[in-house]
Amino acid sequence: MTYSHEVDAMCPVAQGVAHGCAPIPEEAKWVKAKEIKDISGFTHGVGWCAPQQGACKLSLNIKEGVIQEALVETLGCSGMTHSAAMAAEILPGRTILEALNTDLVCDAINTAMRELFLQIVYGRSQSAFSEDGLAIGAGLEDLGKGLRSQLGTMYGTLAKGPRYLEMTDGYVTDLALNADDEIIGYKFVNFGKMMDFIKNGDDANTALEKARGQYGRVADAVKFIDPRKQ
Repeated sequence: MTYSHEVDAMCPVAQGVAHGCAPIPEEAKWVKAKEIKDISGFTHGVGWCAPQQGACKLSLNIKEGVIQEALVETLGCSGMTHSAAMAAEILPGRTILEALNTDLVCDAINTAMRELFLQIVYGRSQSAFSEDGLAIGAGLEDLGKGLRSQLGTMYGTLAKGPRYLEMTDGYVTDLALNADDEIIGYKFVNFGKMMDFIKNGDDANTALEKARGQYGRVADAVKFIDPRKQ
């Protein structure tokens, strides 16, 4: 190791208190993390691309510094879905430091990895106080029925008002309006459930009807409108 002339000329002075790093909560334990292998937990990061056209939610399950499970959800950019497909192949098996320094193709996914790294190394994980952490596969629990990402898509204009297009429940087919043309509920189709019904042998029309649902004061509606056409 090379020292500058100024440092080399200094006399030694003993260091006083040195209690080490502060412990962080990890899977129901308090851990003084000094190396990458000291990090375990399940957590999330949200990232965005340079033009802020798209966003990514990245969820990783990490055991002893190594990524065991990755869930990559993207929104707003068609190209990002292909980058996410690559990231899902790249991430498992890498340490979190490798992942931080790996080109995950898309700005938003790289940013999500950076934000997730900050969460996990400071002990801000979903499994911080869960004994032995979360099982591999916990990432799928973040998804809705039929393993579809939970999305909300709403649109509104001053001239024509709001339109609910997609809820966590599913694809909105009808908006329920009262006598003042205010939204009081909606009908929807859960595509995840619908596809499961089809895979289990139902024809498309039967599956569609079985996957329908409603929310709110639908029974009190004066009229219904299709939010995509009316």
